[in-house]
Parts: sequence; structure tokens; C-alpha cells
Amino acid sequence: MDAVTRGAKDEWLALFAADGVVEDPVGPSMFSPDGSGHHGHDGLSAFWDKAIALAERFEFAMHDSFAAGDEVANVGTISAFLPGGHRVDTEGVFVYRVGPDGLIKSMRAFWETDRAMATLRQV
Repeated sequence: MDAVTRGAKDEWLALFAADGVVEDPVGPSMFSPDGSGHHGHDGLSAFWDKAIALAERFEFAMHDSFAAGDEVANVGTISAFLPGGHRVDTEGVFVYRVGPDGLIKSMRAFWETDRAMATLRQV
């Protein structure tokens, strides 16, 4: 979250294993039409450019967190502040799995596009 709020793409990428996967959101979406997600640092870099870099800033509000084994599920809201003074709030469950080296093997974000877009507003 810290790297995203600071726009630190290289630091964010360094948190992931070389074969790391991001599914944000899980399933077919505007970011991954076939629903396969984004794989490896090249895929994650492209995801950053398509999804994260478009926002002027982000705010994270995690309401709860459940750790089990090598995974954690965070429940919360991610607010994206977009060009033109717009804001969208994405409520969801964000599941991270790490490998033995502590690097992120997968990040799966469970959220609904229509529900998030319903929050789009001018701020």
C-alpha cells in the first residue's frame, strides 16, 4: 500500500516474486479481459501502467485482516482519485500469498466493477 500511495512502481514490483501473479479484480475485467491476471514482473509492470498509474493518488482503509499460513485476506476500501477531480471507492477482499522468501506470489482482489463504478463522483 505504501509503494502505491507514493507512486513507487519499482519498489512495488520488487515486493513480488519473479513469477508473481496479480488478479485485480479476480475474473475477466477491463484490466484482464480473459481473466488470467498479470504474470511476472513484465505483466505486473503493464498492470501498473494500465490501472495504478492512471490515478493521481490512492487512499487505503483496511477494516479487518485475517492471516492464515502464508496468506492474508484484507477487507477494506481503496479510494482512487482520478484526473478531473473524480473519485471511486472500491470495497473488497484483497488476498496476498507469500513465498518462503517473503516475496508476494499472488495478490487476488475480490471486488465488483459495477459496485465500484457506482461510487464514481466529483470531489
